[in-house]
Amino acid sequence: MKIGIIGAGNIGATVARLFINAGHEVAVSNSRGPASLQPLVKELGAKAHAASKDDAARFGEIVLLAVPWRTPEALPSLDAVRGKIVIDAMNPYTPESGIYDLGDSTSSEEVLKRLPGARLVKAFNTIYYQHLATRGRTDVPVPERHAIFVAGDDLAAKQIGSRLIEQIGFAPVDTGLLREGGRKQQPNTPIYNKIFTGREARAAVAEFHGAKSA
Repeated sequence: MKIGIIGAGNIGATVARLFINAGHEVAVSNSRGPASLQPLVKELGAKAHAASKDDAARFGEIVLLAVPWRTPEALPSLDAVRGKIVIDAMNPYTPESGIYDLGDSTSSEEVLKRLPGARLVKAFNTIYYQHLATRGRTDVPVPERHAIFVAGDDLAAKQIGSRLIEQIGFAPVDTGLLREGGRKQQPNTPIYNKIFTGREARAAVAEFHGAKSA
């Protein structure tokens, strides 16, 4: 597939490398412009391209957002992502590393307000980038792999995102719809930035759901 990656920091660059190793083609963007990405693109090889944020989004059949949540100006234009699967790997951290109080909303619901018409999937936001870089295993059964949590309202989009996660050696674990599932994936929840196998993660999500219902 063709995948546009918005953001070339720890998560963006790591995911780009993993997707290319799985046989996909990526276009990567950042806030400093394509010229600043030439060293990364050279390292990643022929299936990597440097682009502006809108060109990367237009290139991708899937678009991954890996920029600071607090900078909506870093997102691509609405037209560049309308109707596309958009994977939200962002978290609502403040510049001081606190967490924004979103009241009854969640960070991905706010992203969807910024990008109406996108098929939004929340994923890659609960895993430490070094674990993402080193813990993928395609040689073990999916339930025994390191878990990556997934939430979203569009079932088909979530399934495609989950297949990508499996292709790079992880276990996709569904936390539910964007509202409640996204809430489970927020910072400081029991599943955020924890090491689980797929099997353990499903049990943790079930326990989390039971605790919230009690």
